Amino acid sequence: MVIFKILKNKYFIVIVVLISWLLYFDKNDVFTQYELVQKCNKLNAEKGYYIAEIEKNKMEINELQNNSKSLETFAREKYLMKKDDEDVFVFTTK
Repeated sequence: MVIFKILKNKYFIVIVVLISWLLYFDKNDVFTQYELVQKCNKLNAEKGYYIAEIEKNKMEINELQNNSKSLETFAREKYLMKKDDEDVFVFTTK
């Protein structure tokens, strides 16, 4: 009898409807918020990766600017440059 009295209470019904609306049907429902948190965590992990890559590239640029031997090696490997009296053979694997 007490349960029926609580279920017939208009405030209880409104609160239950409001909570269910906010949990499942609203634009910012629980599931959407969970997906957004997961996406944010993924983007933070990618941010860490890119920051590490930027630091690695800065070190590589510094090495290329200060060391002519490493610059020559880089040019030969990446851009297939050669000296006038050399021949370049490129081997590819299938």
